[in-house]
Amino acid sequence: MRKVAQAPALGYLEAMSSQHVPDNPGETPETVDFGFQQVPRGEKKALVRGVFARVAKRYDLMNDLMSGGVHRLWKQAMIDWLMPRAHWTFLDVAGGTGDIAASILRAVGGPAVLAAQGGHITVADINPAMLEVGAERAGKRGIAGSLQFLAADAERLPVEDASIDAYTVAFGLRNVTDLDAALREARRVLKPGGRFLCLEFSKPALPLLGPIYDRYSFAVLPKLGEIVAQDGESYRYLAESIRRFPVQGAFAERIKAAGLEQVKVRNLSGGIAALHSAWRL
Repeated sequence: MRKVAQAPALGYLEAMSSQHVPDNPGETPETVDFGFQQVPRGEKKALVRGVFARVAKRYDLMNDLMSGGVHRLWKQAMIDWLMPRAHWTFLDVAGGTGDIAASILRAVGGPAVLAAQGGHITVADINPAMLEVGAERAGKRGIAGSLQFLAADAERLPVEDASIDAYTVAFGLRNVTDLDAALREARRVLKPGGRFLCLEFSKPALPLLGPIYDRYSFAVLPKLGEIVAQDGESYRYLAESIRRFPVQGAFAERIKAAGLEQVKVRNLSGGIAALHSAWRL
C-alpha cells in the first residue's frame, strides 16, 4: 500500500508512469502531445517540469493577469460545489502553489477546526518548484502546519487505496502524459462515496466567443508571458495544451471510463472553463 507521507513540509516522492492508449489522434504509442508538438512519451514529464519551474514564482500573478482575476471566481465555484467538510481527507493534485488548498482550509473553518475534526489536506504536484512556492506562501499565511506538500506524479500517486474523501485538480490534468492513468488513480485513491472535482479550461459554448478566445490565447498570452514572466514560450505551450485537452463531453466520457460515476459538467464563463464532478460509488 502506498501512503501519503505525513511530513509537515515538502516530501519528495517520484513515481514512474504506466503504459496507455494515446490520448489524441496525432499521438502514437511512442509519442505524446506537448502542446501542438509530438514528443517522445518518456520526455513529456521533464518538459512539463521545465515549463512550471520557469513560471512558478509568477504563476499566480500571471493567472490573475491572463483571466482578469476570473480564475479566482472559477476556483471558488469549485469549492462551493465541493462543499468541503472539516473531517475529510483532501488531495489537491497539481496544486503546487496551494491556492485551492488554502481555499478549502478557509471553507472548513480554518486550521483549528480542521485539526479538531481530524481532517487532512495534501497538495500534490510533480513540480518541486511549484511546491516550494506553495510551502513558502503557506508559511507566510500561517497555515503551513495545516497543509502537506507532496511531490508526486498524478499518474501514480503514493497514496493509499480508498483513503481520500475529495480529490480536486485545477488546470493540471491537461499537462499529464497519460490522462486515463491519472483518472484511474483518482478513482483508486478515493473512498467509496468520495468526490472527484476537476476545473479545467475547455471549449467555449458560444460560437462568437471561440474566435475571440483563440486570438487572445495565441496573440496576447505569449506576449504577456514574455513581459511579466520573461517566458513567452511557456505560455504558448499552455495555450496549445488547452486546445489538445478533450472538450467537455469527451472528457466526461473519459471520467466514466475510469470507473467514476454520476459525472456532471458545469460550464463557466461560456465554456472557457468547465467543472467536471464525479463520485466513486
